[in-house]
This record gives sequence, structure tokens and C-alpha cells, in this order.
Amino acid sequence: MNMMSSHRHPARESRSLASLGAILIALIALAGCETTGFAGGSEGRAERLARNGQHDEAAGAYIGLASTATGTERDRLTLLAAEQWLDAGDVIRARNALSSVPRPASGSLVPIWDTNSAALSLFAGAADDALNVLEPLSREALSNRDRLRVEALRADAWIQKHDPGRAVQLMMQREGWIDDRRGIEQNRNRLWQGLLVSRPRDLRAAAETALDPVVKGWLVIGSLAASTGQQGIGWNNGAVRWREANGSHPAMTVIGELQLPEHLLLDYPRQVALLLPLSGRAASAGRAVQNGFLGAYFATAAGLDDRQSLRIYDVNAEGGASAAYAVAVADGAEFVVGPLLRNDVIQLANDILVPVPVLTLNYLPNDTLAPPGLYQFALAPEDEASSAAVRALADGYTRAVALVPNNDWGRRVLSSFSTEFEGRGGTLLDYRSYTPGNQDFSNEIENLMGLTGSVRRYQRMRANIGSSLQFDPRRREDCEFIFLATDAPAGRLLKAQLKFHYSGDLPVYSTSSVNSMDGRSNADLNGIMFADTPWVIDPQPWIAELPGLYAEFWPQERRLARLHAMGYDAYNLIAALFASRGADMPEFDGATGSLFLDSTGRVHRRLAWAQFQDGEAVALPDIDEVGGPIQDISEDGELISPDAADESPWDLDLQEL
Repeated sequence: MNMMSSHRHPARESRSLASLGAILIALIALAGCETTGFAGGSEGRAERLARNGQHDEAAGAYIGLASTATGTERDRLTLLAAEQWLDAGDVIRARNALSSVPRPASGSLVPIWDTNSAALSLFAGAADDALNVLEPLSREALSNRDRLRVEALRADAWIQKHDPGRAVQLMMQREGWIDDRRGIEQNRNRLWQGLLVSRPRDLRAAAETALDPVVKGWLVIGSLAASTGQQGIGWNNGAVRWREANGSHPAMTVIGELQLPEHLLLDYPRQVALLLPLSGRAASAGRAVQNGFLGAYFATAAGLDDRQSLRIYDVNAEGGASAAYAVAVADGAEFVVGPLLRNDVIQLANDILVPVPVLTLNYLPNDTLAPPGLYQFALAPEDEASSAAVRALADGYTRAVALVPNNDWGRRVLSSFSTEFEGRGGTLLDYRSYTPGNQDFSNEIENLMGLTGSVRRYQRMRANIGSSLQFDPRRREDCEFIFLATDAPAGRLLKAQLKFHYSGDLPVYSTSSVNSMDGRSNADLNGIMFADTPWVIDPQPWIAELPGLYAEFWPQERRLARLHAMGYDAYNLIAALFASRGADMPEFDGATGSLFLDSTGRVHRRLAWAQFQDGEAVALPDIDEVGGPIQDISEDGELISPDAADESPWDLDLQEL
């Protein structure tokens, strides 16, 4: 299968916050602008498509018209097509179209050519290059259409340069040049999207120095939205309070479209208990969860009208999970989070009715019925295996083989993968189990990939003929990808040996365990795709700064970053579960994934995806953004060859939680 030739895989783009902001903002339609100053015939259709946000179709219409035009008219239509491809995010087509038109020396096409060039710079994360083009243009006499595009791109550039205050000023000035209601609303929505991808600290700093109350209002509500992800009790209370104080602010156009309570949200527990193992074998894991939990607590509690109190209990010091729960309830807890270890969760579920709701940080066994009021949240590998099945099918693959470790963890992920994959119409052709800690997996790979039969046929032919033959073993041709459940040390060996056994060209999907975050090079894992928490591989703007801060303050917990994310999400789940009272909980965008509640009280995750490229984990686009199966990720069109694998042992520390 081939990828779409016109669309470079989005994972090849830089995933820094700056370039992410450029990509997100540049994709927003410039529907508030007039598309062109020329009207009539088929061009009118292209204009309507552009105004409706159908940018790919509009670009196709313009380039179709250009193919039958000549001279300056052909150049104009080509530039308009490039403009629309930029708004659609199709950088390659836009660049190709722009390169086919020499920059005019003068005339009405110069601003169109220059703004297209500036937009391409923004897609590359080069805000200064874009401003070098846009700033002189902003001082020239331009048509209203060109003026609006210049100012929008200038605002994008200042967002990318972490100066949201200037971006707000430019967009408010731009609004004064728009004379229709729809265009004004689109201008405000575009500004809002820019604020959402800004760093909260930049927004807070700009708000503190802003003198214009309109600009300050945008920055304050933008800071709240960017720091909370527009979810949770901190966002709801803060947004309602902002709305009551800023009833006539232009941002009300945007806020009015959001789902907010009519009044301050008071339905949250005033005292929360956190039960963790803070001594003993799992103390490091407990402290990592605690640090993540406290980060979310301090980010939110200041925005609550009635201060929420938090008490933390060491499960081991209290004499076990049930005893810690009883003490927390006696101390006045209205909601309990924890315990973390599976055995403690089982003990808690067996020993108590649940007078106070509890969110455990691990799952009960599948055959154990949870009492009412007990919710379960876990970094379950089963969710990641299910995500691998969904991702592979979305990438166009329907026939798989699997390699999993011969242990309970391996059996669990295999069961989850096969159930999801076959339930959605895929076929698991075969699987093999390998022994963690071994160095040679030849037998398992040869049997799985059908190489054993190929070798035996060769041996029979050689015996019959009585002389040697030229022989290249052939693997099975019916499978399209491999589901590989492994940690990084075993994965390095397995990836190299798959290549050696004529299977290096098959796409490989895995789980987060392959991403060890141990500081070692992952070049031996190049090409493997895996599910992981957004915190680790592609933090959303509202938490983008946190992984780096946690790594700075708790460097010894670097490999426990997923537990930081779990603690962060656990706090944010409290208000949602407390308010739902056993009913449906709205799905929300968390640090560990997109979180949703099933009918048994389990919180599940929809994962982010990454791929090892050049030894680094590179975030992949969401499923709905993928343009086709991922087959070749190297620059020169060749599959990336792994280096020699290492011999580190299988690590089950986190899997045993």
C-alpha cells in the first residue's frame, strides 16, 4: 500500500509547541476574508467553497481554472489555489503551486504571493521569517482582502513567538476592518484558537501588563482555558466567574458557544483523601502519583469558591488499604482516591461497602464485581492493545500476526488486542509467545512468519537433487502487520531479528512498554508505532509545560512520567465522578488519554500514538488525520535499518502495579 503522494505524513513535522501553534492556527479558514476581488462564472464557485471552509475543493477549483488560463490570469488563479491549500494544511501542494509562479515585481499579485510565502514560513515554525515579509506589507496600502490576510498571519506569527498580547491587539484591530457579523465571529474564533495553543504562562504574563481592558479580558479567559484544557471544575467555575464580570466583552461570542453551568459549580467534594503506598517497595510509584495529583490540585483549588482540603495517607503506615480508607472517612473525606496496587484494590473491594465514593488507581480482576460507588482508573495495557487494533484498522490493515511475552501481561494484551481487532472485522492469523530474557527468538519468529516450512521445502529439494541450491527463504505473504508486545530491551532484539528473518518491511504496532524512557538511544526500534499517554509523547497545550517541569524538579522520576500523568488525571476525575453520581460521565481530554467511563465503573483511555524515527519518539497524527497506511518513514525511501540490539533484561516494575 502506498501513502497519498500529495500529503507528507504529519508526524514528519516538528511537534514543538511553536510549530504546533503554527499548524493549528494556519489550518483555520480565513473565511472572514473575501477570497478574491474577481467574481463570476466558475470562480464564483471557488469563492463559495472557500467561504464555506471547503479549502481543498476550492483549491482544486482554482487550479482547474488556472490550467486553462494564460499569463497573469493563470498566475493569479494559481496563487489563490496555493492560498486555499495552505488553509487546508496541504503544505506540499501549496509550496509546489507557489514555486510555479515567480514573485511579481509589482502589482496586485505581490501581496498574495508574499502572504503565501509567509504562511509557509509559519508552517515551518519560522515566525521571524514570516514577520520579515508581513511587517513591511502591513505598512503598505492594501486592498481590504489582502489587509485582512496580512493581519491574521501577523497574529499567528506573534502567537508562535509567545507574545499573545500583541496577537490579541492585531486581531481586535483586524475586527474593525470586517463589516459582516459572520466575519467578526470567525475573527474571534480564530483568535480563540490561537490563545488555546499558547503557553499559559505567556498568557498570564501578558494579562498582568495589558492596559486595554478588552485585550486583558481575552488574555485572562485564554489563560484559564489554556491551563485547564476547558474542562474540570477549575475551568467551569473560572469561566462562569469571568462571564459574570465581562458580560459585554467580545469573547462572549465564543464563551456563549461553550457548555457552561448557569451559576458557579458548587457540586464538588470539599475534602478529598489520597491513599498511596508512600513507604515500602512501591513508594517511588506512590510518590510519582502524588506529585502528579498535587500539580492538578494546586492548579485548580485556587479557583474554587470554597477551598478544597486534601489529606494524604500512606496505605502501609495505616495498616492496609481498608484501614486507610476507614481513617480517611472518619476524618471527613467526601471522596477517596486510591489505593494504587492491585492487591490493595482487591482488599478494599472485598472488605467494605463504599459509604464514600472511591476512585481506585488500578483495576479489579475481571471476575470481581465492584461495589456501588467504587470507580476504577488504571494505566491498563489492555487499553493500549485495544488502541493498537483500532489504529491498525484505521491505517488500512486487516490481517495481523502477534508476538507476545509468555507471561500474564502478554496473555492479557494479546486477549485485548485480538478481541478488539476481530470484533471490528480484522483477522488475527497467528501468534507466538516468547520467553522474556532470552536473546534469540529465531524459532518463534520463523514459526510465526512461516519460514520454517520454507526451509524444510528447501531441505527436501536439496536432498532429492543431491546438490546445493540458491535459496532465499520466503516469509508468509498473508499478513499485513505485526502486533508486538514488548519492553524496550526485548524490542530492540526482536526488531533486529524480524529484519534478519525477512520481516523487517512489515509495519509493527506496540504498546507504551516499548518506550522505556531510560535515556538510551531507540535507533534499534526505528519504525515501531506505539500507543502512549499524551503527557509523554505529545502533551496538549494546557499541560505542555508540565512534563518538562516535573522532569526538572523530580529527575529521579523520569521513567515514572506516566504516573505523574495518572495522578494529574485522577484529581481531575474527582469532580466529574462526584457530580455524575453513577450516571454517565462526559468524556474528557486527559493527560493519560481521552477518558471515558463504562457501565461497570471503569475509566478507560483513548491513547495518543507515536513512532520511533531516527532514535526518537515522534508523535503521530490522530486517526482522523491519517492520510493512509504508514509504510515508509525514511527520507530516502528506504526502510530504516536497526543497529545492534542490547541485552537488557525484561522490566516488569510498572506492569506489576
